[in-house]
Amino acid sequence: MARSCRLILSSPSEVWGLLSDSHRYGEWVTGTQQVLSADPHWPEVGARLKVRVGAGPLTLDDTCVVRICEPQRRLELEAKAGPFGAARIAMNLIPWGENTLFVLDWHPLRGPGTRMHGLPVDYVVGVRNGWMLTKLARIAVREHGGDV
Repeated sequence: MARSCRLILSSPSEVWGLLSDSHRYGEWVTGTQQVLSADPHWPEVGARLKVRVGAGPLTLDDTCVVRICEPQRRLELEAKAGPFGAARIAMNLIPWGENTLFVLDWHPLRGPGTRMHGLPVDYVVGVRNGWMLTKLARIAVREHGGDV
């Protein structure tokens, strides 16, 4: 499992506002080129978000399904990336004074990722997730005041 944490200088309700807007995932999820579609009831359990991920001309359409939703506290997704399998993405928003301690856990569920799971893969995913949390923190602070 790759775990990343970030103190975001915005309230959990402000951060949740970004998570609950499916069309904004392309702004902060590293590797997302485009949000293709989203169920109107996002982020309720069972809602789907379809995105195009990749680098340059190498792309893949990925579908995320909400598995657990506790508004302003916890969002867990199952990301399905075709032949690459699926992963669990758990986001926890912990009140930290007036701010949010954001904890992101990633764990492979099916496919090649389960066999490659370990230090090298977890390190790369951890770096990617760190970039994502930095982008999310910057957006939250920009929109709600404060410092990064």
